[in-house]
Amino acid sequence: MLLAKRFASLMLALALAAPVAASDYLVRPGDTLRVEVVEDPSMNRNALVTPDGRVHLPFVGGVTAGGRSVDQIRAAVTAALADDFAVGPTVFVGLASVAPSVAARSGPVPEETLSVFVMGEVVSPGRIEVEPGTTVLQVLATVGGFSEFAATKRLQLRRANGGEAAVYALNYHAFERGQSADGQLPVADGDTLIVPTRRLFE
Repeated sequence: MLLAKRFASLMLALALAAPVAASDYLVRPGDTLRVEVVEDPSMNRNALVTPDGRVHLPFVGGVTAGGRSVDQIRAAVTAALADDFAVGPTVFVGLASVAPSVAARSGPVPEETLSVFVMGEVVSPGRIEVEPGTTVLQVLATVGGFSEFAATKRLQLRRANGGEAAVYALNYHAFERGQSADGQLPVADGDTLIVPTRRLFE
């Protein structure tokens, strides 16, 4: 009986300690956040923290996430949405996944891989590691394709060229019809592929 009580006390202590540890975690680029708004479920999504430390959400735009706790991010999203609701929105923010570290990877690691960020309306947004020569279409296939809200005619590939960022406009429908070869464009290390949310009548 005494052993059972000690075990129960230990489990309770661990359960109480877990939220504290999570709240102390500071989000970093490559992490994926789960954002939910009770009053508007259409806004619920997984959002990638881009290399500049921001997450991008509909009706909100970019919110600084890097270096902040999930509670601080939740407060920032709530404040940004406040004017769009008659009563303050109920927002939940949690960690869907953390950016992989080299030390945490299991199995054989290729001699050279590229880090590519995919954000917006895809099935599995986040940071992925691909081999050199991987194309835009192959990246889209790796993340599971588009969500039902994807604006597939307005894809963006953002690439850092030296100190400046280049933005390439891509049209998936043109890829499908064979009117554009941009889908065969090889990605580069640090590229960010953005799939925007479809507009109302798009």
